[in-house]
Amino acid sequence: MANFNFYPVILAGGRGTRFWPLSRKRMAKQLLPLNSKKSMIQETVERLLPLARAKQFWVITNDDLREPIVRQLKKLDKKKILAEPLGRNTAPAIGLAAFLLARRDPDAAIGMFPSDHVIANEKRFRDDIKRAAEIAASGPNIVVIGIKPTRAETGYGYIEVGGESAKGVRHVRRFTEKPSADVAERFVKAGNFFWNSGMFVWGARTLAGALREHLPKTAPLLEEIAASYGSRKFEKTFAKLYPQCENISVDYAVLEPRSAKGEGKSGIYCIPASFGWNDLGSWTALYEHRNPTNDGANVIQAEQSFTLNAHGNFIHSNGKFVAVVGVNDLVVVETDDALLITTRENSQDVGKVVKYLDEQKMKKLV
Repeated sequence: MANFNFYPVILAGGRGTRFWPLSRKRMAKQLLPLNSKKSMIQETVERLLPLARAKQFWVITNDDLREPIVRQLKKLDKKKILAEPLGRNTAPAIGLAAFLLARRDPDAAIGMFPSDHVIANEKRFRDDIKRAAEIAASGPNIVVIGIKPTRAETGYGYIEVGGESAKGVRHVRRFTEKPSADVAERFVKAGNFFWNSGMFVWGARTLAGALREHLPKTAPLLEEIAASYGSRKFEKTFAKLYPQCENISVDYAVLEPRSAKGEGKSGIYCIPASFGWNDLGSWTALYEHRNPTNDGANVIQAEQSFTLNAHGNFIHSNGKFVAVVGVNDLVVVETDDALLITTRENSQDVGKVVKYLDEQKMKKLV
């Protein structure tokens, strides 16, 4: 990219509990081949590689997932695949990247990307990210990629937009985290709300300055960690200071208070996505992704199968013949040590199984 360097930062610390029993602590959702033969994080890196060199990528994950990620992402510098000593949400994670990069390249534009999204049109995706990076590099601006809502979803954050600042770029009025069903319905009908994709672009110095302003206790800790990077004391400093950082999302920490300055004054912009997007948040979402026509077909991931009077089921079983007879809208997922049986309607609650297993200290199953 001209006049500035673009650094993708991939956040890959989540456990993906709603994809249990396939997703585990050491093989979480982002490491699974849910959309193709490649894992979700491999797809994320490959669609971003045309925008930046491999050495410009950073990955923030956890101790359980770092080694599997290093094995999967052989093109990247493993020294830039960092494991958080303790999960501290997105503000400290992306904030650490901002302070690291602000020291190394003051003109850096940072893209923050979840590791588990499905993008239908990768060329349009890159075009949108390029434009976002150009806006972010042109001043103290923050750009978020918005997704046009297709339903009154309560599991996503929403972005209210105002007028255009340029063609296809909207001023952001405010952010709202996970509204109630009634509020989400009102947002969708209003027409000027977008889902918050979790993809942001900003200058390293812009984000570092925003963290100093809005997280004055956490910012100095991140600066000290960043200053020690590359030295022998980095791991010790990281382990000591990072757990002291506030456990807060970048949405709450920076975006909401900054957007309160008002439209046109906050420097926050939204680019409505021109590409197809899915975050595959549950087994039902994966079923709908695999069956976009929503015609009631079964999605069966097995070597061989037989169906009779069965509709709308999602079945996953490796190495076995699967027969599905007289049942509808089920989710059945089998692994060597566990079996999940639920309905598509209730698949959002699968994470509660993992919570139970954690409480019972059934470590082999998580």
